[in-house]
Amino acid sequence: MRYVDGFVLPVPKRKLEAYRRMAQKAGKVWREHGALQVVESVADDVKRGKWTSFPRAVKLKPGETVMFSYIVYKSRAQRDRVNAKVMKDPRITAMGGFKDLPFDARRMIYGGFKVLVDA
Repeated sequence: MRYVDGFVLPVPKRKLEAYRRMAQKAGKVWREHGALQVVESVADDVKRGKWTSFPRAVKLKPGETVMFSYIVYKSRAQRDRVNAKVMKDPRITAMGGFKDLPFDARRMIYGGFKVLVDA
């Protein structure tokens, strides 16, 4: 059964191009190691909700936008193998640590999901 890693994170609008470049490089690495699909999406129709919403979830600040991203794998076992290889790949390690990212990783929400419906 397919497996998905999902991410929601805030990116300063002024760093959106840097994020895009980073995501393109990282996505290529994930695909080379076996991920089926890598998708990076920028908020377009995302309103701040009264109680819950993507902006509230990441504590969105003025001048930031929300990214919704996901990576698709054949299975959780395959995801674990792919991620182990990716984390050792010199193209990823050369990107630096969390402090070098073009977004605040402390406000990133992520997790792994079993696919329930694949229409």
